[in-house]
Amino acid sequence: MELTLWFVSRATGLVALLLLTVSLVLGVVGAGRVTMQRWPRFTLAALHRNIALMTVLFLAVHVSTTIIDPYAGIGWLDAVLPFGSVYHPFWLGLGALALDLFIAVMLTSMVRTHLNPGLWRAVHWAGYGCWPVALVHGLGIGGKDTELSWVLSLNVTCALTVLLAVGWRLRIGRHPDTEARRSANLARR
Repeated sequence: MELTLWFVSRATGLVALLLLTVSLVLGVVGAGRVTMQRWPRFTLAALHRNIALMTVLFLAVHVSTTIIDPYAGIGWLDAVLPFGSVYHPFWLGLGALALDLFIAVMLTSMVRTHLNPGLWRAVHWAGYGCWPVALVHGLGIGGKDTELSWVLSLNVTCALTVLLAVGWRLRIGRHPDTEARRSANLARR
């Protein structure tokens, strides 16, 4: 049973990273307001949201199986309080930090309509911090698994995909609607 928990924990961690990557890339592309006739912006936003929700499910299984597995002796508090675990405190702490950032983004997104848009946007920017911390967590705590060619390929592909998306977003700059909204807000002050 313990070996099964270990495999499930590793597998769901890798799938969660893949889904987090896709969600981040869709968020970056959506922020650039990309539209196509067959792919309207609301579809992109819905896909981003649904993939983020799938990420929640895989993270829940990843964290739960890690805690249930008696091998490392990781407790529930270790999953959310960074750097307090006796088992690989730094690497597990990065995972807890990434989880905390992800939870903050998720919770504020759930109540977005009740928040100041600037506050929501500021917290949502934590997604840019969550992703690399999660990637480094997996690389550091993954042990020999990270040396497997397919795991290494997955990590490199995720990193390159995010770098390309963020580079593209920085290159296109701000959308004219965003600039107009920002100017209107400044004029009101």
